[in-house]
Amino acid sequence: MMFAAGLAACAVALVLALVRAMRGPTAFDRLLAVNAIGTTVILGIALHGYVLGRPEFVDISILYAIINFIGTFAVLKLFDTGGLGDSGGRAKPDLPSGEEGQ
Repeated sequence: MMFAAGLAACAVALVLALVRAMRGPTAFDRLLAVNAIGTTVILGIALHGYVLGRPEFVDISILYAIINFIGTFAVLKLFDTGGLGDSGGRAKPDLPSGEEGQ
């Protein structure tokens, strides 16, 4: 009974996050919704592993959480700097106006 309630709660959260991902007015709203979808999937994996009595599912959900976390920061860096490299994707640093070409 509790498994069904937990699974239903995960399904409702997943549907709400999908709606937010499709209708979000900004890219950051969509990114937050995708992160929420990843968190809901992590909860579903852990819940499924608990019900089946397989503790290795918890390890899989922790690995997925780490990948979700790193992916979120990678996308945020891409939005902020325009690239994922060490230089931040910019060919030259931002200079105050009037100092170009000196």
